Amino acid sequence: MASGTDAVPTIPGKIDPRSPADYFEVATRAVFQAGVTWRQIAAHWGAYRRAFFDFDVARVARFDDADVARVLETPGVLRSPRKVRATVANARALMEIEHDSGIRAYLKGFGSYAELSRDLRSRLTYFGEMNVWYFLYRVGEPAPDFEAWIQTIPGDHPRMREMVAQDG
Repeated sequence: MASGTDAVPTIPGKIDPRSPADYFEVATRAVFQAGVTWRQIAAHWGAYRRAFFDFDVARVARFDDADVARVLETPGVLRSPRKVRATVANARALMEIEHDSGIRAYLKGFGSYAELSRDLRSRLTYFGEMNVWYFLYRVGEPAPDFEAWIQTIPGDHPRMREMVAQDG
């Protein structure tokens, strides 16, 4: 949990997405959060906002190699070409989903969590089962009960537990 001196919450909470940019921001956070502490990403989230133009999906979907290089040189952003390229690919995928049906309608258009998870993992880059659950949880879409679901994922996952407990 964030201390009283933190400018931003360390552990991200649920949001009520109002635009494709909101979904894209959560997806981007999932990608960059993988393997690092909540604090490491939270402390520099403003740099990510600037680097990805406030998560303007259409603009990021048009990024080329020069834009990727610029993002990688942005102070505060992890120097991970794989994660930056995944973010650009995810902007493109979310643009396609938004164009086809709208992101909210897409997320509600599956008969089960398993079907949606499978489809999201095939469309979004750097998205495994953990990121799918994180994404759906944060954008307020139905996700399996955490305690039952986490038993299906190898490992302990204390950061995910912290996030769920924060909202508890």
